[in-house]
Amino acid sequence: MIAIQTEDVDIGKLINDAKQRGIGAIVVFDGIVRDDDIKEMELEAYQQVAAKELERISANAAKKFNLLSVDIIHRIGRLKVGDNILIIVVGAGHRKEAYEGSRYIIETIKAGVPIWKKELRENGDRWVPGEHQHGSGTGKPR
Repeated sequence: MIAIQTEDVDIGKLINDAKQRGIGAIVVFDGIVRDDDIKEMELEAYQQVAAKELERISANAAKKFNLLSVDIIHRIGRLKVGDNILIIVVGAGHRKEAYEGSRYIIETIKAGVPIWKKELRENGDRWVPGEHQHGSGTGKPR
């Protein structure tokens, strides 16, 4: 499953679904809104482009690391401290492929998928700068 959505994610269901595919190892990444003196976080995406990028990343990771299962769910909208932001569930025949595939996916997402985070703070809001600026022409920092 590849999705960009406002709803939370049932991580247990994703894991159970992956187990049905004859997998030997599953790696779960759960990116969470952390308490960095923020009230909330607002996430925006260029959804059509972001969804295509997530599909491309998933396909590349599956091929490169022999992954048997890839789920990527990125949330958008207003989130509170402790809420899930990004869930990646990767299944492979062996742990090495699962770990490497998961790492490749998160690093590739951070490097260029057009999804932006704004921290909402008591003393003012700020866009969170990403590792790289995406070339989407929107001008928003990541």
